Amino acid sequence: MTMPGQLRVFYGGTFDPVHNGHLAIARCARDVLATDVRLMPAADPPHRAPPGAGVAHRATMLDLAVTGEPGLLVDRRELERSSPSWTIDTLREVRAGLGDATPVALLVGADSMRDLPQWKDWRDLFTLAHFVVAERRGSPLDANLPAALEGVVAGRWADAPDDLRAAPAGRILRLRQPLQAGSATELRQRIARGRPWRHLVPDSVAAYIDRHRLYADGDAGSGPL
Repeated sequence: MTMPGQLRVFYGGTFDPVHNGHLAIARCARDVLATDVRLMPAADPPHRAPPGAGVAHRATMLDLAVTGEPGLLVDRRELERSSPSWTIDTLREVRAGLGDATPVALLVGADSMRDLPQWKDWRDLFTLAHFVVAERRGSPLDANLPAALEGVVAGRWADAPDDLRAAPAGRILRLRQPLQAGSATELRQRIARGRPWRHLVPDSVAAYIDRHRLYADGDAGSGPL
């Protein structure tokens, strides 16, 4: 779907496991921005506890989840590095491949956006990419930003997707998408405790989790894929 010169969108996360909420955000971004969305699993996320499932399992579940989904792709670049999955390093790698003029955007959740001051070299991120923020209804993103972030984002709010295409980086667009029940944390807990969970993921992902006993009894499954 993406043509040369169009907006490139990257959706990072642990995807531990990928669930319907992740897919709803990715589909909404794809449709609103009229471009491909690359789901980018982190191998070694430095901002949180180690994932419950191994890298190969999480990437394979993403492959299964996007099968038959036009415009949703899996990007494994962070899995191919030996260093921690710092977003700033990923964006520098993206820029090295695409050049300085191509519009690039990071798709993130509202919580991740508020935590941005905890990220490595976070101010430099705005020189490398736009931000597309999946905003929760009833909780305006700019109403409760950390003080360190307020001054940096002032004047960066975009009114429409075309604003992101007009510059290579530096703008912020709110993405309002239908809310989905559940989170990856809740999903892992449901699996470990034997509570209903299969309705929260695509059927192919549920079958994979069952087959490899991922997250059973709180563990990471049967070992590396």
